[in-house]
Amino acid sequence: MIPLRDTIPSRSFPIVSVTIIAVNTVVFLYEVSLGRGLSSFIDRHALVPASMVSIFEDQGFRVRAVVPVFSSMFLHGGWIHLIGNMLYLWIFGDNVEDKMGRARFLLFYLVCGTGAAALHVYMSPTSGTPTVGASGAIAGVLGAYFLLFPRARVLTLFPIFFFIQFVEVPAFFFLGFWFLMQFFSGALSIGVEPSGGGVAWWAHVGGFVTGMTLVFPFRKYR
Repeated sequence: MIPLRDTIPSRSFPIVSVTIIAVNTVVFLYEVSLGRGLSSFIDRHALVPASMVSIFEDQGFRVRAVVPVFSSMFLHGGWIHLIGNMLYLWIFGDNVEDKMGRARFLLFYLVCGTGAAALHVYMSPTSGTPTVGASGAIAGVLGAYFLLFPRARVLTLFPIFFFIQFVEVPAFFFLGFWFLMQFFSGALSIGVEPSGGGVAWWAHVGGFVTGMTLVFPFRKYR
């Protein structure tokens, strides 16, 4: 299922969501420009669970151990990875930003990304695979949208073999199905170290649950 738009218009311009999209895009273009230096750049700024755990066990808390939690949120592994994440943020971020206000939404986004990283590291403490992408933080936005706008409808593209169907799906169903897919995919991945990379399913689960947990404390009540 590929979401194309929702049915709830923004009440104001989503400057934080657009800025996050712009920053992610600029950082990715910089990644592309690095050529052979990309590998070392990713090693320095991606989240590697085994490295983080090793630093905490040997040296206790160190700022350099947690910096990748935030820097990794703005890195992506390819055009499809970037476009997919930014599409979800564009569709669902504006309405959540409306409900929270700009400053709260930015903090909420970063906290959700942190919750996503925490569960990913907890579930894969020995993984040496670099983790990049905004999907954990964006999953938090989806969790917030799930509770704030369950009756909204999402225009969704369904590719069925050689046919393409466009269907409006209730947000409660669309996001609920998305979350279950992440959860069961994560459950099947337990104990399996992906070769050459993979999807951080538990980061998605952690971000979504963090978003659901914090949406109402962060919501701006008028």
